[in-house]
Amino acid sequence: MDSNIIYCQICSFQPMEIYVDDEAKLTLHGLVQHYIKLKEEEKNRKLNDLLDALDFNQVVIFVKSVSRAAELDRLLIECNFPSICIHSGMSQEERLKRYRGFKEGHTRILVATDLVGRGIDIERVNIVINYDMPDSADTYLHMVGRAGRFGTKGLAITFVSCSTDVDVLNN
Repeated sequence: MDSNIIYCQICSFQPMEIYVDDEAKLTLHGLVQHYIKLKEEEKNRKLNDLLDALDFNQVVIFVKSVSRAAELDRLLIECNFPSICIHSGMSQEERLKRYRGFKEGHTRILVATDLVGRGIDIERVNIVINYDMPDSADTYLHMVGRAGRFGTKGLAITFVSCSTDVDVLNN
């Protein structure tokens, strides 16, 4: 069994399977999805542990705001996880430059808002981490769908820290 799956099973005290009730919706073949229940103040430590333990080509970490993206990017760099961030507070030119650099493999970790939750196809991304739960099930599916594309296997990990997060998962 893949070491990433085993590690997530160990970290998931209450694993939950996610079913899509409408077969017309996007099917995510080859994508294993896990969630981790934790308190808001535990997220940074857990993210650090995951990045240390998981074997990944490239990872996209989704957050809910521009300020959170910039702050998490800064924190990751301080913890020796070279990363870049992309968010709507940047010029289109800067976003494209960073996207190209990530796609070409210059950096293995991308911190982003939902701005890149749809439409980006990067072959080497095999893990998506929802540091913050998206607002809707549809956005969730698009975000986790960034991993495991092009017929490869992917892993999606979502941090769940409040009842609203659980509601999105249940939808």
